[in-house]
Amino acid sequence: MHCIRMFSPYSLEPETLFRFKPVIVKACIREILREQLSGVQYEPEEVPALSRALAESIKNKLKDAGFERYKFVVQVVIGEQRGEGVKMASRCFWDADTDSYAEDLFMNVSSFYSFSGCLRSGPNEPHA
Repeated sequence: MHCIRMFSPYSLEPETLFRFKPVIVKACIREILREQLSGVQYEPEEVPALSRALAESIKNKLKDAGFERYKFVVQVVIGEQRGEGVKMASRCFWDADTDSYAEDLFMNVSSFYSFSGCLRSGPNEPHA
């Protein structure tokens, strides 16, 4: 009598090789900053489109980095430099074993840009 062992192709956690690596995510964010923000001046009318474009660029870069079975949450905050302070906070539920985040801040004479990328493991299909 033979026993057939079946494994589900529907994995709930990323493989160890594809676990979140904050150093890689921060490097992805920095690369986008250099490519798209060098010489940019703060223009209030352009902030909504710029923040959406930056978030989309970061999300696409993270997908290309090979983090399979992760859901991406990218937050971009853009503000004008006027000598005032800014405090931001966010919260979410996650699995401390597989989920994490990376963040970076870019500032020039006219504006500041805050980026955070959160990767949550989940039962979604691998990214194409």
